Amino acid sequence: MRLLSSCLLSLALAGCVATYPVPSAPPVVAPAAGVPSARVAAQTFVAVVSRVEPVAERYCRERGVARNCDFRIVVDDRPGQPPNAFQTIDSFNRPVIGFTLALIADARNADELAFVLGHEAAHHVEGHIPKRQDQAMSGALMAGILAQASGLTPEEVKQAQDLGAEVAARSYSKDFELQADALGAEIALVAGFDPVRGTAFFDRLPDPGDRFLGSHPPNAARKAVVAATVRRLTGS
Repeated sequence: MRLLSSCLLSLALAGCVATYPVPSAPPVVAPAAGVPSARVAAQTFVAVVSRVEPVAERYCRERGVARNCDFRIVVDDRPGQPPNAFQTIDSFNRPVIGFTLALIADARNADELAFVLGHEAAHHVEGHIPKRQDQAMSGALMAGILAQASGLTPEEVKQAQDLGAEVAARSYSKDFELQADALGAEIALVAGFDPVRGTAFFDRLPDPGDRFLGSHPPNAARKAVVAATVRRLTGS
């Protein structure tokens, strides 16, 4: 099942009515070169979700890592939000994948949206959230033990635990991102999209480089993983 923003669905069918104050008679601004109109972007997103979500749920059930594979796709239509997508778990333990309107509008084609959706779904399929939580807890525990053994104050022990949790969680972040890129590419490919073409959106993102304890790997490494995955699956 999916839960799409009412604003987005209206936009796909008859234009979106803003729910926040806007100036009267705003000037008409042509989209940037290669950027689809708002209506086309919304229609493309709805079509991508309808094809990718069933594939992602099938992979989720087959892998058997996550207990709940009923993805809920949501759209953050608050004004001013930057292009972004995320995966989380709601209070009912249901996997949630969110897109901001800015990301949907910025996508150049369906392949980019399909790859991003596959990538976020892959985080849940691979169980990355509970794994990060386990790593953070282990890091906090070890840091706390060392801090106590060093005779630090309770406040200093707490600070050490927080730092240990952060370092432990980040130490695997790049691996998780690359795993999600690979599986996300496979999900998008099986759904009928071109994930290599989809990774073109990396070219419009700042490159995080290969920073120590950075949360994301370099863009080139991510594109290479996707290309290798497609070659492995298609034999070309």
